[in-house]
Amino acid sequence: MPNLTRDFFIGLSNNKLLNKSAKKWGFRLGAEKFVAGTTIESVTETVKELNSDGISCTLDRLGEFVFEKEEAIEAKEESINLLEKIHAEDIDCHVSVKLTQMGLDIDQQFCIENMQEILHVADQYNIFVNIDMEDYAHYQQTLDVLHILRKDYENVGTVIQSYLLRTEADLNQLKGVRLRLVKGAYKESEEVAYQDKAEIDRNFIMIAKKRLLGDTFTSIATHDHHIINQLKNFIRENNIDKDTYEFQMLYGFRNEMQYGLAEEGYNFCTYIPFGTDWFGYFMRRMAERPQNINLVVKDTFYTKDGKFKKKPIIAGVVAGGLLLVLVGWKTR
Repeated sequence: MPNLTRDFFIGLSNNKLLNKSAKKWGFRLGAEKFVAGTTIESVTETVKELNSDGISCTLDRLGEFVFEKEEAIEAKEESINLLEKIHAEDIDCHVSVKLTQMGLDIDQQFCIENMQEILHVADQYNIFVNIDMEDYAHYQQTLDVLHILRKDYENVGTVIQSYLLRTEADLNQLKGVRLRLVKGAYKESEEVAYQDKAEIDRNFIMIAKKRLLGDTFTSIATHDHHIINQLKNFIRENNIDKDTYEFQMLYGFRNEMQYGLAEEGYNFCTYIPFGTDWFGYFMRRMAERPQNINLVVKDTFYTKDGKFKKKPIIAGVVAGGLLLVLVGWKTR
């Protein structure tokens, strides 16, 4: 059942029609739990609040399925505006971007040129830019673009996914590159990715330890307290400098643990997505943890004190309609 649930929500995340329609729905499916608003202005206020508690942030302007140059140019300009805002507000924050949003599926050179413009501004302000890793179809191309960009800019890194079979081997060509380590949020075949959670976790821990013993900054991005505790012990045993790593979690997840790690003195970063193009991201969060579905249902239909909402009509119609449409879509 967990695999069926995961496959179902990942299927939803890849549906272009639903992604487009969701922009009209706003956050009526409970996405505000995990997406911090739609505008740069609103999300910078969230960053300031987290900064005041000793937590740094990375901002991701959401966007997928970009196949028109105009959309990619708009995304580039919005990313530059975001960098300008971070600099002007003097907040502790860097930026995460997706290459497909910058035109990778249109033309690789066009994408590179967009990224170079972003990195030029980021370099002037000493702001790091992280390239999010997407599905395996874009994996090698993402690494290729990264290596091209790093010929001129050092303020750029990427993400490695512990569920991929090739990740350990790829670490060698990523020495000296700031990385974010994640488990992976896409559905990939057994030819390229581990399918068993225990194998994915084991690979995550192995890669994290290798990076921690190195000298290049690593973001350890997981909500798994078992892994975090194991790595905290490893860090203590090996007297690892805290300035060489940070723990990282997604906005809206395990908030108590986020604040707790920051209070313990660990570098901590919250990954904050924002924007109107939220549907694909939101569905992948549903796929990752069945508990997230319960959170959304609770937020949609019940008040904070546990009472049934009197008028959950819009949310109910949208959520119910979504499920009905997609049950049909999955069985076609």
